[in-house]
Amino acid sequence: MDEALLRSLTPSVLGILVRRGADFAAAEDAVQEALVEAVRVWPADPPRDPKGWLVTVAWRKFLDATRADTARRRREDLVDEEPAPGPVPGTDDTLRLYFLCAHPSLTPSSAVALTLRAVGGLTTRQIAEAYLVPEATMAQRISRAKRTVSGVRFDRPGDVATVLRVLYLVFNEGYSGDVDLAAEAIRLTRQLAAAFDHPEVAGLLALMLLHHARRATRTAPDGTLVPLAEQDRARWDTASIAEGVGVLQTALARDRLGEYQAQAAIAALHADAPTAEETDWVQIVEWYDELVRLTDSPVVRLNRAVAVGEADGPRAGLAALAALDDTLPRHTAVAAYLHERADDLPTAARLYAEAARKAPNLAERDYLTRQAARLNTRGRHA
Repeated sequence: MDEALLRSLTPSVLGILVRRGADFAAAEDAVQEALVEAVRVWPADPPRDPKGWLVTVAWRKFLDATRADTARRRREDLVDEEPAPGPVPGTDDTLRLYFLCAHPSLTPSSAVALTLRAVGGLTTRQIAEAYLVPEATMAQRISRAKRTVSGVRFDRPGDVATVLRVLYLVFNEGYSGDVDLAAEAIRLTRQLAAAFDHPEVAGLLALMLLHHARRATRTAPDGTLVPLAEQDRARWDTASIAEGVGVLQTALARDRLGEYQAQAAIAALHADAPTAEETDWVQIVEWYDELVRLTDSPVVRLNRAVAVGEADGPRAGLAALAALDDTLPRHTAVAAYLHERADDLPTAARLYAEAARKAPNLAERDYLTRQAARLNTRGRHA
């Protein structure tokens, strides 16, 4: 059974059913039933036209459900309109599904789950495992999301910024269970880039490729975090870096700068440096200035303070940090790092310990605790 083929056909089959008149929730249920049937039948009797087979079976599943649902008799006229078997038109509905799944009425978590289900072709179980929630919880979330978008028509252009935010959220989920969501986000963003000519789509794809290229070096064998400056750059995926840089250069040449292109440019400068010491921090600060102009994000300003500390010295970084709200996530960790760079080890050790208590996950907490212990040890031996 070619699982990749099934997943690649899912959005187009779903789109065909919706265009024939099925509402989104009913169409998605029918497609899932057809996929189950394919898993059962295809190994012994593979179809000559997999997409046509799925469309035919899914449409029949939809009609069966329509006939059984007496509360929806208004759709009974669809029963007499079943198209004759034959080749399926090659219309690509993936782009429409992206915009539908990123509907503004959905919460970010629901939009991500629906995208993974409808466009990514993942099962409810796979999505639940990736989010570390019970399958029943994820099924309810997806069901509510489908009901929300069931009445939405495909007659208005979608908001590409919302679609990109959803894909970025998928990418940042990373990996858990048997689904690599970072790789899945890259696959989906490639599809969007092929269907939608927009420099920010290319910018997001480049950003994902450049970040993913460093994935193998982000943690030690025991699971502890490895900061960027200490990663083994010989293990970075040079093919992904080259592709990401190429995609980014093409996007930047269009002179329609957006936040994902700017983020990708920063990632490219890190990837281009042979060693941490050779990083072009001055240029990185300039790109952060562009990001601040584009987003006015406090998180961007926090990251810029780190870059300023590297480019102009830790005191300059601390001055930039002083202008920010100290309740920002990771503000204390950044302050600890800059105080260490400024050789104020007692303050740095205290701040590392404080940051560890505020850490959002176990890996960060352990890393920051070790940093505090390291500086306290140095202080005792000084």
